[in-house]
Amino acid sequence: MKKSTKIIAAVAALVGAAAILLAVYLGTRPETAAGSKTIEVEVVHGDGSQKTFTYNTDAEYLGQVLQEEQGLIEGEDGQYGLYITAVDGEEAVYETDGAYWALYEGEDYAQQSIDETPIEDGGQYSLVYTIG
Repeated sequence: MKKSTKIIAAVAALVGAAAILLAVYLGTRPETAAGSKTIEVEVVHGDGSQKTFTYNTDAEYLGQVLQEEQGLIEGEDGQYGLYITAVDGEEAVYETDGAYWALYEGEDYAQQSIDETPIEDGGQYSLVYTIG
C-alpha cells in the first residue's frame, strides 16, 4: 500500500509541476500583434515570369496568409494538407501534364503542406509552377 501511495504522490507532483510550467510559459510568451511579421512570397509562373508579394501578418502559418488573399491561391484539402491547384490565376493540372505548384522555404523545398508551414518575420517563400 505504501509503495502505490508514493507512486500516486510522485505522479501528482509531476502533473502539478507541468501545469505550473505551462502557466508560466503561456503567461510570459510575447503577444502577437497585427503586422508583427513581414514575409515575402515569390510566384514563378509556368512561362518563367515572376511576381513578389509582401505581407504583414500575425498569422502563424503560410496557408492562413495566402488563403486570406482573395484569388492568390486556390486548392483542395488532401490527405497531406492543402493541395494547391492554382496560384495568381494560373492552374497546374497534374493529371494533364504533370504540373504542380512546388513550395519552397528560402532555397529549400518545403517538407510540409502550405497550411502546415510556419512563418517567421523576414521569411521568404516561393510558389513555383513545376512540371515533374
